Amino acid sequence: MTSTAKVQKPTMTEIQEWIVAYLAQLLEIEPEEVDVTVPLDSYGLDSSAAIGLTGDLEDWLGYEIDPTVIYDYPTVEALSEHLSSLA
Repeated sequence: MTSTAKVQKPTMTEIQEWIVAYLAQLLEIEPEEVDVTVPLDSYGLDSSAAIGLTGDLEDWLGYEIDPTVIYDYPTVEALSEHLSSLA
């Protein structure tokens, strides 16, 4: 018998929480210090950090993410909303 259960994709909130935790760890700050409405580049993320973030997001979400997505959706809030609409 085959299973028809579909793997539930993360919600916008879950994606946002993951990104906040990732940034907090990367920047060595408390998650509460990450403002989801502030552009990511204001946290001093360089291109290699952006690629690392999108690569780790790909691994977690299970689908490919273009590293330039951070420039199209520059805040945690916008990026989370976009990613939750994919896959």
